[in-house]
Amino acid sequence: MDKLGLIAGGGLVPVEIARYLKRSGRPYCVIRLEGLADAELAAHPGHDIDVGHFQKIFVALAQEGCRAVCMVGYVKRPDFDAMQRDEGGAAHLPGIQAAGRGGDDSLLRQVARVFESQGYAIEGAHDANPELCLEEGLQAGEAPSPEAREDMEEAFRVAHALGALDIGQAAVVAGRITLAVEAQEGTDALLKRVATLSPVLIGTQGRRKGVLAKVPKPIQDLRLDMPTIGVQTVEAAAAAGLCGIVGQAGALLVVDKARVYARAAELGLFIYGHAAPAQTD
Repeated sequence: MDKLGLIAGGGLVPVEIARYLKRSGRPYCVIRLEGLADAELAAHPGHDIDVGHFQKIFVALAQEGCRAVCMVGYVKRPDFDAMQRDEGGAAHLPGIQAAGRGGDDSLLRQVARVFESQGYAIEGAHDANPELCLEEGLQAGEAPSPEAREDMEEAFRVAHALGALDIGQAAVVAGRITLAVEAQEGTDALLKRVATLSPVLIGTQGRRKGVLAKVPKPIQDLRLDMPTIGVQTVEAAAAAGLCGIVGQAGALLVVDKARVYARAAELGLFIYGHAAPAQTD
């Protein structure tokens, strides 16, 4: 298997991938983006490079003999005009900045094209560490009741419709009523908003109801960006009175999976992997 260059931003996803690569024996090196990458990644083979120094990144990947790259982790959209850059950054950042005017998906696709132009194959987090993916069926908690299953199916349908409009990845449905959909605020903010709704609409810790669905947009390149949940998502869903979370099997990353599933069961939530929706002509 080709040696992988793991280009690591912030968060635990790059950490989980690095651990898996080490455990599985696949050759790899980590490009730790300065000021972003988790401190644990310093224990893995690699280099510390500023996000705007593309030439240094290309040189490091070539020296390491990498043939593929995986770009994962949180990177805040930079101030392109102010950021430091080397020769490679000067060549490629204007195109990335222009693509960014079309949204994050467009920006990420342009970054991928830059690496592909240098001869690198692009792998997603799910390729680099298949263990991160949500599997199909019930994964945590008790099986959903008939009412919760209805909410789950409706939330899954609404989230897919939302994604088709390139708006967001998540929706919350309770009692077959759509309570909230995600735009640019993110899932955590969405769940905080749900928690402020009328008690008539939402559940409680003693009587939970409603389901969060989180699914990829149809236009999303899953090599570059895949919906993700973690312990914080579970706790926010519980605080909003929900009874479950549903994602598309094989298209949702679960960070720190064992802890997420244990926390969901502890709080009385189920986590379910839904099959991909049928394709329509």
